[in-house]
Amino acid sequence: MARQSRCSAKGSAPVTDPLSRRTFIKSAGAVATGLSVAPVAAENFNSSEPRPPASAIGRRIALSDLHYTDPVTRSEEGIPIGNGRMGSLVWTTPSRLRLQINRVDVYPSNRASNSFFEPHNDYCGGCAFLDIAFDGQPFASPKQHLSVYDGVMTIEGEGITVRIVPSRTHDVFAIAINDRRAHPARVSAVLRMLRYESKYLGAQSETDAVCQASTVQTRNHRATSTRHAMPGRIALTQDFSEAGHSCRSAVGLTFDDVGAASELIDETGVSLTTTRTGAITLFVGSSASFDPKADVLATTWSAVQAVRTQGFAAVAAETQGWWHRFWDQGSIELRSADGRAERAQAGYHYFLYLMASSSCGGPYPPKFNGMLWNTGGDVRAWGAQHWFTNLSCYYETMPGTGRFELMEPMFAMYSAMFDSCATAAKQQWGSQGIFIPETVYFDGLEPLPPTIAAELQDLYLERQPWSERSKAFLDYGATKHAHSSVWNWKATGQWKDGVYVVPERGDGCYGPTSHIFAATAKVAYLFWQKYEFTLDRDWLEKRAYPMLRGAVEFYRHHPRMQKGADGRYHLSGANNSEPVRGARDTNEDMFAIRGVLGALLRASQLLGSDTGMRATWREFLDHLAPLPLTTDSDALGRKEAPGPATFAAARTPVVKANPVFLRPDVNSLPSWFFDTCGVEAADGVVRDIGQATFDALVTADGPKPGASPGVLSKLGIAAATLGRAQAVAILVPNQMEPRAFPQSRTYKNGAALRNRMSMMEGAQALAAEHLGRASQALQMALLQSNPPAPGEDPVLHLVPALPRGWDASFKLAARGGFVVEATIAGGKIDALAILSQAGARCTLRNPFDAPAVVRRAGRPDVRMAGDYLRFDTNKGERVRIARASQE
Repeated sequence: MARQSRCSAKGSAPVTDPLSRRTFIKSAGAVATGLSVAPVAAENFNSSEPRPPASAIGRRIALSDLHYTDPVTRSEEGIPIGNGRMGSLVWTTPSRLRLQINRVDVYPSNRASNSFFEPHNDYCGGCAFLDIAFDGQPFASPKQHLSVYDGVMTIEGEGITVRIVPSRTHDVFAIAINDRRAHPARVSAVLRMLRYESKYLGAQSETDAVCQASTVQTRNHRATSTRHAMPGRIALTQDFSEAGHSCRSAVGLTFDDVGAASELIDETGVSLTTTRTGAITLFVGSSASFDPKADVLATTWSAVQAVRTQGFAAVAAETQGWWHRFWDQGSIELRSADGRAERAQAGYHYFLYLMASSSCGGPYPPKFNGMLWNTGGDVRAWGAQHWFTNLSCYYETMPGTGRFELMEPMFAMYSAMFDSCATAAKQQWGSQGIFIPETVYFDGLEPLPPTIAAELQDLYLERQPWSERSKAFLDYGATKHAHSSVWNWKATGQWKDGVYVVPERGDGCYGPTSHIFAATAKVAYLFWQKYEFTLDRDWLEKRAYPMLRGAVEFYRHHPRMQKGADGRYHLSGANNSEPVRGARDTNEDMFAIRGVLGALLRASQLLGSDTGMRATWREFLDHLAPLPLTTDSDALGRKEAPGPATFAAARTPVVKANPVFLRPDVNSLPSWFFDTCGVEAADGVVRDIGQATFDALVTADGPKPGASPGVLSKLGIAAATLGRAQAVAILVPNQMEPRAFPQSRTYKNGAALRNRMSMMEGAQALAAEHLGRASQALQMALLQSNPPAPGEDPVLHLVPALPRGWDASFKLAARGGFVVEATIAGGKIDALAILSQAGARCTLRNPFDAPAVVRRAGRPDVRMAGDYLRFDTNKGERVRIARASQE
């Protein structure tokens, strides 16, 4: 996960490239000058306060709405809107609405870049600043409302109402403005560059257009921004290039007023001013492409014209319909006397809103650090690479929602980098299969020159002393990004006399993420989980199986995976998450290997694939080193005092270990991700050790009422998976709406912002990681469908960790292709129905302390007793289960 390193540094690798810094990004909050502010016109709409939804589900979701009664003091607390690919926060000044248009597919640099070796200096996502300026100060004290159920934002100013709706079919925002003041004025919309240098490429004329461009050169990286002023419309395009990488983006804007006047203003902006007043609609669209020949502006105008032809009312109705169908897929309702359950419910649905607004239909997932909500131009702490631990906060929640369309951008990114990860497994580690690093560019890993790859492999496998690395190796790595796992032994450098001196972290080849292997297995296991939840054989064969096989073969052929004198396979030289480096038999890897091996063996059987390999894989699994425990003689942080064994972080020898993390890292906890340690776990010993480990991490008598889990913490998930209901009652609401994250010095001390997000990750790294973790825990408290062991059939377990005093109704997805609807009141199940989407056999932990009756249309009722209810289903069949005495 993205953590600042405070390791002592020694050694250096100088870089002598001249530096051309981005100088304009800190003007994100500046107001463009030279605006010609004048009056408007558009479609009429009801400007009264938004009415509450009429439907029960609408009222349930509306608890997640944002209501602001005064302007925000910082742009980061604006209101998020987006269509899954294009997004922005919306915030106000007294005379303006402010946005920064961002996209998931704008990556100015890629894996081969040599231009951004300073940490936090690479950037992505940003397309343009947008200001909508009004005469006077109508937004001195505006009321702002985000309807999560309808997907529309409303701003009520003094005599002015604005509604903003993102189209779900086109990358366009429709913004309807109704100026009811006695003397309505014209409106100006201004697009501004995100970066600027005083050297222009020059002005040029196009057909009926005036253009002006500015280029910022950062070593080998070139970023050109061009402003376009055309009759009735304006645009801002960006063109990024470095070596063979190209990325282009465009933002185009027009009103429904064909006579609106365009103008290039100051050095950074282009404005469009209406000729009408009263009511008018603005349409702003965007597009992006990695094709250097792509006409992104033409693509943008095509989308804008399509939405403009529809008109605001039609787009709003279409968007509202999309969101209503989205919420019909599933939701939860919670009630408790102290209101904490309702607040957890609000955070849960709001998290789903954020995901549907930023991760739907695009080719890449939103970055964890900012998502689509950046407001400061190119500034983005933690840069442009993806950390899996952070990304997992968003996507491990999704299977239980059944909304796999929101996972597809993540799946697509990792599938697309498969070949580069296979090359990295060979080059970097001398292994087979695939290696997905903890930190990686959107397009995977850069293929290395053979001589550099050979030396890197020898160094990372400790076959070559770190002190003997060659000048060629140091020179090659000097311009590579220190956040990248491949080069993570580098620390943050400093400029001295025009030379960027890069210190090392002091642990030889080991950096926080350099030797993390478990990310490969975790990604593969998410691919497997989609199969478990859908039983989609085509997905299993084409997408999940290659990932599972690649992960297993990487581990199996790793040069430091060796069978010891005890006849067990031991892995040395691995990191246990970030805090433990260069250890043996790490907690992360021992659980990861068990998880992907179990899944691979089952997948191979289902597909009839690799029949000749199953015995080899089974032997690997059966002879894998035992899980590291604190009672082991060689355990890291060996427990000397009497008491139950708990999971240890790893076994010795170890290169470096943070003493706080001698047990499993609470931000990862693989024992609960890989289906080895839940309430239905087949191995009771492992389950009991899991309970003891949770006690050791939290305290045996449970968390204190004020306990605040960290932003990435999985403690709530562990509590739910273990059936610890009262721990869930504390940890989930506190993580959902934190008063302050531990040890955070960021804005508001890490507390939740007005938009429920956090700046815990740093400047312009707005994130919803805490909402994702807490949402997953909440789902697990209501419904689990984990198998007894990886690769086995799932067991549905109703409300295993519902806190005492909480009532609940929910509709959630379960493994086996099931959707479960249930209502629990006063600790009793009032209703339970299971929809079978794939026609699989269902195993349900009997939720009653008595026999049950299973009812389905067209069949006689079946009375069942015992701990488990097992029954066959037909695809599309709805099965009701009730206590037998109720029938």
